[in-house]
Amino acid sequence: MRRRVKLAFMVNDSARKITYTKRKKSLIKKIDEITTLCGIEACAIVYSDFHSEPEIWPSPWEVQRVVTKFRSYSDFEKGKKMLNQESFLMQRIVKSQEQLAKLQKSNWEVEKSLILFQCLGKENFIDTLNTNALNDLAYDINEKLEKVTSKMNELDTNITN
Repeated sequence: MRRRVKLAFMVNDSARKITYTKRKKSLIKKIDEITTLCGIEACAIVYSDFHSEPEIWPSPWEVQRVVTKFRSYSDFEKGKKMLNQESFLMQRIVKSQEQLAKLQKSNWEVEKSLILFQCLGKENFIDTLNTNALNDLAYDINEKLEKVTSKMNELDTNITN
């Protein structure tokens, strides 16, 4: 099991350079993996105190091509594909609210079934329900009665024919 690394500036120059080299190699590997697995275009430009020139992945020509392609998009197209933290969080909030609404609806359906079973088992249980619960139950019961009546009429029609 790997232990957590304390994220702080490393004072020791040689240790910092070794860590930089390992982390840069891992970062490049991850970028390569994501381009292969997801079929996207990506590049990296890494500036450091250890090298006078920036390190470029995969190649200077490929980086130039990707950057040029990105710059050729209109602001509208860039805006569609880019999210700032606020818009990302707003999307997550909306999605979470939709999931919550679905779960609440599902829970209410299960709760109504439980209430109906308790009404069948206990005589005075229905007196403990509030008006909203009674209205919802009455609506569901009427809907189910209409389905039963419709099915019975359908069967009667088939028998008489």
